[in-house]
Amino acid sequence: MTDFLNLYPLTAWEWCVVIACGLLIGMSKTGINGLGMVYVPILAMIFGAKPSTGILLPMLCLADLFAVAYYRRSAAWKYIIRLIPWSLVGFGMALFVDHLIPDKGFKTLIGICIFAGIGVMAWNEYRGKGTDVPTAWWFAALFGILGGFTTMIGNAAGPIMSVFLLSVRLPKTSFVGTAAWFFMIINYLKLPLQYFVWHNISVNTLIFDVTMLPVIAVGAWLGIIFVKRVSEKIFRIIIYSLTLLSAILLFL
Repeated sequence: MTDFLNLYPLTAWEWCVVIACGLLIGMSKTGINGLGMVYVPILAMIFGAKPSTGILLPMLCLADLFAVAYYRRSAAWKYIIRLIPWSLVGFGMALFVDHLIPDKGFKTLIGICIFAGIGVMAWNEYRGKGTDVPTAWWFAALFGILGGFTTMIGNAAGPIMSVFLLSVRLPKTSFVGTAAWFFMIINYLKLPLQYFVWHNISVNTLIFDVTMLPVIAVGAWLGIIFVKRVSEKIFRIIIYSLTLLSAILLFL
């Protein structure tokens, strides 16, 4: 037990915060997508912006399994197919700027990307429900690249994808199911890149992540309950609010 605690010498308060983040990770995958940007900056403050991505990614991969297992038939695959190729372009861009951006710059860059997405989402809502949802190729390309870029540099694509999925007006179950499949594909593609290129995933990080599995499972269950009980309108309001909050937290 002592050897495990020495892997990451955290204070009692920091352990409580990390456990709370584990709950939020599970909930974000199966219900409240915007929670992702609550725990991302918190873990970045505790472990460091770039090292935290190596700790967080395997936890996300574990949570993805719960989400896909439950929402496996709810995905709108036409949107996933449009986004994945452009997300790979975003991967490449993130790898290119990796050595050009200091640790603190990662958080600022993620925040800028999210605010840009919020602006697009607000514009789309201002157009009104009676207008056509953007279907041009550049719309999926823009959000695919932003999603791939932000998920690679900081596991922070949740708000970006929330903007896109809210814009195409998916109902809550399809929203969560589509996000679940998209992020499972993306996160498992990222694992070898972060292990072999960024070297921020190790045996120690994996041991730490596995200990969080029970907490993540509880969070996943809470997320499922949330989606069942909340209305479509309240669901959208919560996702909007958390997306805005997530962007603000990155600049604190």
